[in-house]
Amino acid sequence: MFDRLDQIEARYEDLGKQLSDPTLVNDQKKFQATAKQHRDLEPVVEKFREYRSLKTAIGDAKAMLAETDADLRAMAQEELAELEPRLEPVEEALKVLLLPKDPNDEKNVVLELRAGTGGDEAALFVSEVFRMYLRFAEQHRWKVEILSQTESGIGHGLKDVTAIIEGDHVYSQLKYESGVHRVQRVPATETQGRVHTSAITVAVLPEAEEVDIKIEAKDLRIDTFCSSGPGGQSVNTTYSAIRITHLPTNTVVSCQDEKSQIKNREKAMRVLRSRLYEVEAERIHQLQAKERKQQVGSGDRSDKIRTYNFPQNRLTDHRIGLTNHQLAMVMEGMLQPTVDALIAHDTAERLKAESTAA
Repeated sequence: MFDRLDQIEARYEDLGKQLSDPTLVNDQKKFQATAKQHRDLEPVVEKFREYRSLKTAIGDAKAMLAETDADLRAMAQEELAELEPRLEPVEEALKVLLLPKDPNDEKNVVLELRAGTGGDEAALFVSEVFRMYLRFAEQHRWKVEILSQTESGIGHGLKDVTAIIEGDHVYSQLKYESGVHRVQRVPATETQGRVHTSAITVAVLPEAEEVDIKIEAKDLRIDTFCSSGPGGQSVNTTYSAIRITHLPTNTVVSCQDEKSQIKNREKAMRVLRSRLYEVEAERIHQLQAKERKQQVGSGDRSDKIRTYNFPQNRLTDHRIGLTNHQLAMVMEGMLQPTVDALIAHDTAERLKAESTAA
């Protein structure tokens, strides 16, 4: 591990020298790429230097224990009592920083929510969970752009909604949300006060760039149709809505959010690329899962991952056995403690896998 850390520090120093070269500024693309590499290595290097400083200070204190002066020995004992407990946490933090990073963590995401079992109640829950994610996005100052949504026709329910969320490390925070979300509560239409169970599915797809997925024009069928729902005079009068079908996989994407057909096509292609990227990523994941334990972030939408029990004000994440009795706050977007717990669990599993492999 420490040989690798020495190499990372050397690389960090080299990148720093490159950034101080005035000629590099003339090539903005290369400058930004170099700055990003330097920035990515900084947390590892800083933690490594902290570890090395602690090791040196502990070594010096241990050397003082051999002194004949009783005061010096007492001082050394005090220093060791302070320094040694700090060493192991720093070493563990280094191990976490050295874990292979998910290449998608920095990407924007395509978020898709669909009503499942439960009819109108499921549609209402789609709109509430989507609102929860909107509030969570506001806390992180992410930009949310709705691509399409289908209203249920009752209240403010949504049969489905698709949006793109853009910002800093969006996928790293939301990737554990994919799966079946179950809700237990008394619907507004229930006259006898019985608790009903409904479910929705959530998909979080890392947004794929054109370089990630190559799509041939011959593989696409593009249809236009009139937009429906709110949108002003252009609704139901112009063929601005777009439906794209990827023929080899029969993947269908629609977008009608914009009045411009060109803009709707661009957005639909963003979603299509992300869906095809996920299909390929899942294929690779299944191959890898045969060789190592499947982790919490598999994103399998057939798995029930979470239950929202309103009568008991309780949220339960079934993957890690987490229970939170502040469901009302979670629905207002206070999702960070749950996300942090999922990240911590996944990190612990990865560390365990790494140590077993070593």
